[in-house]
Amino acid sequence: MEPLSLTDHFLIAMPNMADPLFARSLVYLCEHGEHGAMGLIVNKPSGIAMAQLFEQIDLPLETDPLRGESVYFGGPVQPDRGFVLHAPAGHWQSSLQVKEGLALTTSKDVLIAVSEGRAPERMLITLGYAGWTAGQLEQEISDNSWLTVKAEPSILFELPAELRYDAAMSLLGFDPSLLSGDVGHA
Repeated sequence: MEPLSLTDHFLIAMPNMADPLFARSLVYLCEHGEHGAMGLIVNKPSGIAMAQLFEQIDLPLETDPLRGESVYFGGPVQPDRGFVLHAPAGHWQSSLQVKEGLALTTSKDVLIAVSEGRAPERMLITLGYAGWTAGQLEQEISDNSWLTVKAEPSILFELPAELRYDAAMSLLGFDPSLLSGDVGHA
């Protein structure tokens, strides 16, 4: 039997999540397998605008709509490194194909393209990512820390950050106020 892969799924923090870094977090899983998992928190703006980020890396950003867009806190691992989740996938130096038409790129060439007005049609930029060692995420799910649901690209790219958590929760098809933080076995 093949192990379950949660690549291209949302992790939705349970309402009782105690860890302040992940409370009310919506994580998009870019990779999940036998060696662990990695994803991006996609609903927590970092307080840094794209114009500031591009200024820090010495690239001009002339596209007005992008200048004020938020860079997100993607997670506590490598918080000084940029990650670009984008569609279409394109052809960049260092990309992970998440699914058909969607990739995660860490090389500067995608940022250069953005600064030159050749940005991917849809993108989200984070600083840092969330990572789990082999079996760690599965244990956290078993401990009732996360809910999982197949990701919906419109939530990632079309909704404001503050609406993403509840929109992902609604994909589950039940009232989240009915959730219990207790774990048990029948």
